[in-house]
Amino acid sequence: MPTYSVSAAAGRLSEDQKLKIAQAITRSHNEATGAQGFFAQVIFNEVTAGNHFIGGAPLRAEQIFVHGHIRAGRPDDRKRLLLSGIVGSVAEIAGVERRFIWAYISEIPPLQMIEYGCELPQPGQEDSWLESLAQADRDYMLSLGK
Repeated sequence: MPTYSVSAAAGRLSEDQKLKIAQAITRSHNEATGAQGFFAQVIFNEVTAGNHFIGGAPLRAEQIFVHGHIRAGRPDDRKRLLLSGIVGSVAEIAGVERRFIWAYISEIPPLQMIEYGCELPQPGQEDSWLESLAQADRDYMLSLGK
């Protein structure tokens, strides 16, 4: 359901840091929304030198950008908790100050999303949605991240 793209300068994040960031974003999403971890995916993009500008000038700092696409319908306090968890975790794992982490959430109506071959449920309906799926699909989803 949620897809998080993490962009940073090429070589900025080690494989271990990427793993820890992916786990932290998944955990933050679960804690803020209640959705199970198998719904979250994290994709890393490495930006080569000369391909990132701020204010029209080449990037001179070590910014890390996190852009999450989530299902619409979450209360504002949950979205604030989600963003705060992501920013705090990424800053700690990457060893940078919070000012270098830029995070965004874009909401997409559930009816405009298909994942695992199925139209997605409204927020809060994940358990009944999961139960409505074929056993093979449930088993596959529940096996992810383990």
